[in-house]
Amino acid sequence: MLAEGIALVRWRGWSAGDAALRLLPGAIMLLALRAALLGLAWPWIALALAASFPVHLADLGRRRR
Repeated sequence: MLAEGIALVRWRGWSAGDAALRLLPGAIMLLALRAALLGLAWPWIALALAASFPVHLADLGRRRR
């Protein structure tokens, strides 16, 4: 994901903030996947999934401007 963020900034001309905001929800969901694969308790998985939602909404709100 870091390489994708660098590519978006370098070749697409996005600001680092835009690239980070678009990639952050996916990164948080990957943390939820990792928690599930490690067999952690379900509240940790749910917490990570719930944390990705407001970041996703912030990304959508920023795109509307």
